[in-house]
Amino acid sequence: MQESRLFKIVYYLLERGHATAAELAEKFEVSVRTIYRDADALSGAGIPIYAEKGRKGGLYLLPDFVMDRVVLSEEEKQKILDGLQTMSVVDDAREREILFSKLSAIFKTKEQNWCEVDFSRWGDKGRDNEIFGMLKQAVIDRRIVRIIYMNSWGEQSLRRVQPLKLLYKSRAWYLKAFCMEKQDLRLFKLNRIVELEVTEETFEFCDFSAPPASAIYVGEPPTTAYRQIQMRFSERMAYRVYDEFEPEDICRQSNGDFLVSAEMPEDEWLIGFLLSFGAEVEVIGPKYLREILAGRAREILEKNKI
Repeated sequence: MQESRLFKIVYYLLERGHATAAELAEKFEVSVRTIYRDADALSGAGIPIYAEKGRKGGLYLLPDFVMDRVVLSEEEKQKILDGLQTMSVVDDAREREILFSKLSAIFKTKEQNWCEVDFSRWGDKGRDNEIFGMLKQAVIDRRIVRIIYMNSWGEQSLRRVQPLKLLYKSRAWYLKAFCMEKQDLRLFKLNRIVELEVTEETFEFCDFSAPPASAIYVGEPPTTAYRQIQMRFSERMAYRVYDEFEPEDICRQSNGDFLVSAEMPEDEWLIGFLLSFGAEVEVIGPKYLREILAGRAREILEKNKI
């Protein structure tokens, strides 16, 4: 507790310039005597804090004091700045740049704007970022949200959920939330949220246990099974094969083709995923999956006959 208060006193003085012992005692709900003991402890730790008497007196830090010289290593300073740069989607970009510049000045480090993070899809025009920002604030404020959600089969449903946290997994963002209609924990894929409204209703946070990974695709109970799928891709699909699969799952053939064996979910998503490769993929096994894929391809051909 004392260590936390000591840091807060330093931050307060850095921001305000100075403060009286009575002011600090009231803010941190301790006695004036305790504040003076804290000042002695900070001074003993090498932080240049001093007191002045008189009408404008109080506790001060030396004007040229830089907090990180005592508290943070060079590596820790850089990690803070790196982390700030990767938060461009979460906060207002202009405010983030101002804060980044201020921290760089405080840390006395050279600004290196080396990273830009944008979670929206190509051609999305910022909608993904807007949804991400709204949900992030709803999680922080503990506000119930209403969403229209589309599942793997294209079916839409209205949900009222208590947003708990945002989760990044398998190249996609999800909302972990308690669904008030289903009275259970769910994962909702952000790019399947068709409409979103943050309500004025609040909720009390409850620490739910995490659902199994198989729940991640549909925002519904974990019913999806996983199976080892063997596939052959033409060399023209090299860019997608390396994007979609782990290196240990890929075997390059002498003719340039790729053999891939990977554990994948047996659901409608898998069929759509395989069809997205067109004639550039062959399912080697299991046999029933070949038959399903061939049937879907015939349906597509029938519907698109000229």
